[in-house]
Amino acid sequence: MTEIAKLLFAALTSFVTSLLIGPPTIKLLRRLKFGQSIRNDGPQTHLKKAGTPTMGGVMILFSLVVSLGAVGTFSREVLWVLFLTMGFGLIGLIDDLIIIVFKRSLGLKARQKIFAQLVIAGIVITVLINSDISTSQLIPFTDFKLAFPEFGWGNPLFFLFALFVLLGGTNAVNLTDGLDGLAAGTMAVASLAMAGLLLLQQQTDLAIFALALAGACFGFTWFNGPPAQVFMGDTGSLALGGALGGMALFGQLTLFLPIVGGVFVAETLSVIIQVISFKTTGKRVFKMSPLHHHFELGGMMEPQIMLRFWMAGVVLGVLGILGYLI
Repeated sequence: MTEIAKLLFAALTSFVTSLLIGPPTIKLLRRLKFGQSIRNDGPQTHLKKAGTPTMGGVMILFSLVVSLGAVGTFSREVLWVLFLTMGFGLIGLIDDLIIIVFKRSLGLKARQKIFAQLVIAGIVITVLINSDISTSQLIPFTDFKLAFPEFGWGNPLFFLFALFVLLGGTNAVNLTDGLDGLAAGTMAVASLAMAGLLLLQQQTDLAIFALALAGACFGFTWFNGPPAQVFMGDTGSLALGGALGGMALFGQLTLFLPIVGGVFVAETLSVIIQVISFKTTGKRVFKMSPLHHHFELGGMMEPQIMLRFWMAGVVLGVLGILGYLI
């Protein structure tokens, strides 16, 4: 099978697998009564979504693994990015189960989530530092690279930088997962852009991973688009953020993440700005954060927000690829 065939086959396989397993998975989640609990401090229109099956992120992860297995792509880089994806997904799965079992809107405590993420990320970063894979990161729109000085006992600056990338990425996607089809769609678009960048980097195996992930996310939106039949839960959102950050780290493309993942960055910044503004001045900059809720309370319908965020993701993805080519 040629490289082009593998790339296309990976995307198609994950997409079709997601479509096929969707109905039985949703049926099983309903039977198990794995329904979403809705927080009271969010938009009141979301209260009607209570009981919608959650933990649908397992569909994305299963489709991803099936696709990689069908193509036979399990290089060292792919395996470690997959480890990150599944590890963060496991944290999300535990979080979702606590919410479901105890019938509450919050699962793991923030410090518990962060500790678990630090452990998984720390393992992968340590492996990366001690491998022959470069830790230098390409700088968009230039011919330069950001290099991290190494010391006799390690590379602490890169370690901290990589931790920031992975934890920031996974929690940024988690914040974006607040409207039907929003996180899955924007992640699919970002994965397509990342696949293009990885191909330019001649990282074909990681590009296959990215396309498999994009296909799985697009398939999931078939059921998650408004009105959603299933939510991905933290099982999906934490895993997707880990996957995006992992692909960027192993592809030396982390500095492209703020561009191709600009939607996730905007969502995160809106929360940070809102918190700082309210604590310092007592005033809110946005009607509600994350950013998608601001537009929602401004009168925009969920499908409009979803499609416009997707379109913004496409523009940012093209910009990111231009940042490599120019």
